[in-house]
Amino acid sequence: MARVTLTQYLVEQQRAKGVVSAELRLLIEVVARACKSISNAINKGALAGVLGAAGTQNVQGEAQKKLDVIANDVLVEANEWGGYLAALASEEMDHPQAIPNRFPKGEYLLVYDPLDGSSNIDVNVSVGTIFSVLRCPEGVKDPQEKDFLQPGAKQVAAGFAVYGPATVLVLTVGNGTVGFTLDRESGSWIMTQEKIVIPADTQEFAINMSNARNWTPPVKRYIDECLAGKTGPRGKDFNMRWVASMVADVYRIISRGGVFMYPADAKYTEGRLRLLYEANPMSFIVEQAGGAAINGPQRIMDVQPSKLHQRQGVILGSKNEVDLIGRYYAER
Repeated sequence: MARVTLTQYLVEQQRAKGVVSAELRLLIEVVARACKSISNAINKGALAGVLGAAGTQNVQGEAQKKLDVIANDVLVEANEWGGYLAALASEEMDHPQAIPNRFPKGEYLLVYDPLDGSSNIDVNVSVGTIFSVLRCPEGVKDPQEKDFLQPGAKQVAAGFAVYGPATVLVLTVGNGTVGFTLDRESGSWIMTQEKIVIPADTQEFAINMSNARNWTPPVKRYIDECLAGKTGPRGKDFNMRWVASMVADVYRIISRGGVFMYPADAKYTEGRLRLLYEANPMSFIVEQAGGAAINGPQRIMDVQPSKLHQRQGVILGSKNEVDLIGRYYAER
């Protein structure tokens, strides 16, 4: 059986399906190429002197790792000159990055988290890159922050790379969710998951149990029922998995099912994860794989963003479990 590369897949989506434009195909290919560079830097680790703190903070006041800064620079430099972007925005930058005037501009906006889970990088746990693609509003020549504030339902593509034992790229262009593995010998992304489908039922959940004292009643009710096991109202035993790296947790869920929960709570009343850089792209990927994604009472991709670095509660994964949690919120 012939191996399908990322480029072949995108060309097929462009020619036969009509869901990918030439500009969007080029944009995704360049992001994927940047992810290869980030993967190489991560693989070298201490040998390249890229581990440890950068001595700076991002706009959210979080201490940056050296690789946060390196990954962000790689993505900016790879994407600013290609002619397919109107502007880009990163979790690591205060404001959107304009395309320099010496380069042509395109019709898309790119938003991304250059290195998700970077607090784990120094202990050699899987981290990743998350990205989302939006259309620049018609007639806008010089995009500002407000032009990025589009609901997740407006996304035209989203994906994430996991830098683990293998480097994997998960992608949706609105026609299902697929997975590619980086062949380091050829340098190609090879399709290894042709049609990802998240099982609707599960016996696994992922949540930070140390936050239990801060949970809202719907979340506490759901977790208590899971912990009660076979003798409880759910009638089955559950396992808990928590990597504290969203890309790793979500990749496990799209591979075998489960629920990922980082809900809004008494400590983080708006939620902890970023709507544009993390919640929206992951929700798009999960929904295209047959799963569901809510912030508690609402579908995440229906949320109208109000600011670039807005935070959001996130509950996503196996549809029947997410629907049940949604009902618990509705009953409150």
